[in-house]
Amino acid sequence: MLEGRAFFEIALLPALFPVLLNTPAGDGHPVLLVPGFTAGDSTLIGLSAFLRARGYHVETWGFGQNTGFKLKFSHALEQKLRYMHHRHKRKVSIVGWSLGGVYAFYAAHSAPECVRSVVSLGSPMRFSVKEYEVPLVVKAIYRYLAHPMGPVAHLANVRSKVLRSPPPVPSTCIFSMTDGVVPPEAARIDDTDDDQHENIWVPGSHVGLGFNAAVMWVLANRLAQPEGQWKPFEPDGAIGNVYRRLAGWFGPPEQGHRRGVAVPG
Repeated sequence: MLEGRAFFEIALLPALFPVLLNTPAGDGHPVLLVPGFTAGDSTLIGLSAFLRARGYHVETWGFGQNTGFKLKFSHALEQKLRYMHHRHKRKVSIVGWSLGGVYAFYAAHSAPECVRSVVSLGSPMRFSVKEYEVPLVVKAIYRYLAHPMGPVAHLANVRSKVLRSPPPVPSTCIFSMTDGVVPPEAARIDDTDDDQHENIWVPGSHVGLGFNAAVMWVLANRLAQPEGQWKPFEPDGAIGNVYRRLAGWFGPPEQGHRRGVAVPG
């Protein structure tokens, strides 16, 4: 029921947009956005408008509704990624919302030479059927649109096995402790010593992540880093201090950067 917060997040975004325009500007490199399960390109309008305003060349996946983790979509997304890389002569950053993050990380594993960085927003990154508890409504929708076995089919997919660890490029999992669709422990990759991966907490709902001002603030910070000079998330300034305090109150209990939780204590 907490997912109703999404309406508040969407309504609040226009008022916060002028503030978000003070975030770091981009360098014009291409960014590929991938929608979540049951969603299409239209749901990415908030992220797309913000990233374009920060100076990025933004494209969405363009394959219609995301109906599950499927071979045709994973191949098509990889080809689109390679085309964008060839066309712009620059590496591409990929941002995937919910199941779109699974596609984004898979594409980064498949064509790392084309990827500058990859970011997931509330994505199911844990691939253990025993550990991953899927809400009943999500199970029903997945069975109807994607596979009669439900999300287990996507968890057991052979292609998803590569996602047990981060790709060989800078990567970020953004998650919420009160996500009503993907549990926070499933939306992170913690069991890694990879110094190019991090998990970043934000307050908010799952459905509202694509319109969440905190998500956009984090994205602006992550994508603006010079290519080849990636560093873990270290928020600074007045907003950074507010974030640190909120993270201490509402974020995950574990702290630190090295094991992938970029939540300052």
